[in-house]
This record gives sequence, C-alpha cells and structure tokens, in this order.
Amino acid sequence: MKKEEKYRELLPKVRALVGGETDRIANMANVAALLHLEMGFWWTGFYRVEGQELVLGPFQGPVACTRIPFGRGVCGTAWRERKTIVVPDVEQFPGHIACSSESRSEIVVPVWQGDEIVAVLDIDSRELGTFDETDRHYLEQIAAL
Repeated sequence: MKKEEKYRELLPKVRALVGGETDRIANMANVAALLHLEMGFWWTGFYRVEGQELVLGPFQGPVACTRIPFGRGVCGTAWRERKTIVVPDVEQFPGHIACSSESRSEIVVPVWQGDEIVAVLDIDSRELGTFDETDRHYLEQIAAL
C-alpha cells in the first residue's frame, strides 16, 4: 500500500481516537502509538512546550532526549520557526541533536492550540530521505486534531 493510502486510512482512526477525549497527554499517547504501529516509523512521539524548552511526552521507540531548549535541534527549530521541518539527512542539519546515532531522517510538526504551539510531533527514521510533502500534508492534519 502506498504511503498516501496509508495516511488516508489513518486519518479517520485518529479522529475516532481523539474525538471525544479532552486530555492532551492521553491523545498524544494514542496518536503516537497508532502512527508508530500503522506507519512503521522508528521513533514516533511528542515533545511538550514547558516554558522555554520542550519536554519529552508520550512516544513509541527507543529512549529519547528528555529536554530540548527553544531553537535547538530539529524540534526546537520547528518550534522557533513555527513550521513543519522535513530533514532528509539529519547529519546535514546544523545543530542536530543526536538522541540516537541510528536516526537518519526526521520530520517535526508543530501542534497548535489557537495561536500557540503547545507541542511538536517528532518522527524519526533509520533511513535517509524517508519524509516528504505527503508526510507533511497528512501529519499536519493529524497534529491539528
């Protein structure tokens, strides 16, 4: 099945999971688990905005960095620039924070509440060039839910 088809099938599942639940951490946990399982990503999770840093939230995959300062690494940069960042090769990203040497490509999507970013969705792959505009399109929709 093509990536886009997988995402199209995934969207209603995410809507059903988060539709009636108001607890943000419960929703992050279920979304991370569903994305990780259905898409086969290597690391899938959220970092929550706490003051001037991102703090590790619900995730699936190997252990991760616990805190990331504003503007640092891919996650902190996506937060600072207020936009999704797709990184085909993390070794080429200035200031990349290597929580794991196995991470090769990454996408980070801001999670908005009104005009404020409250978290970022971070997904890593052990392959180069995993993420593209299709991922950006659908993951932004999922983060908006």
